[in-house]
Order: sequence, then structure tokens, then C-alpha cells
Amino acid sequence: MEDTKPYPLTPAEWKEIMAVRAVREGWGIEDDETVADFSAMVYGVRFNFVSGSPGYVGDLFILQGDALTDAGPMMLRRDDKGALIVV
Repeated sequence: MEDTKPYPLTPAEWKEIMAVRAVREGWGIEDDETVADFSAMVYGVRFNFVSGSPGYVGDLFILQGDALTDAGPMMLRRDDKGALIVV
């Protein structure tokens, strides 16, 4: 594995993440919430992820709010069709 560094999310990635139902429900995102609003209250990064098992290669997004809880951060990856899903 050569690239293990985190990358900042682009505005397009933030927007795509905000469209995921579990993310909207988890953070209480309203229809009028902007990318700037959401990104100001959530830590978000993307990794170029390569997994040994179960063999996923692609985007891995990690979102963390301003509280460190037992639940941990929310992680998303792309499914076989390229849509974001929560893992």
C-alpha cells in the first residue's frame, strides 16, 4: 500500500455525502443546509483505500463530529455501481 494519507473533501464530495440518507439522519441535515454549513461542523477526509480483505479498492470517506463517542466515526465507501454506502 503506497498511499495512506488523508485527502480533504472537495465541495462535490461533501455534496454527495450530504445526499446519503444515513448521513442526513445522523447529522440532522435539513434541505436548506449548505456544504459550507455541514463541513464547518464535521471533520471529513477521503482515503484512496486498498483493503486486503474483503478486497475493496477505492474511496473511503470518514466523517467525525465534534464529540468523541463510543460509536466512532461514520465511514462510507462506494458500492459496485459507484454510489456511496455506509460501512
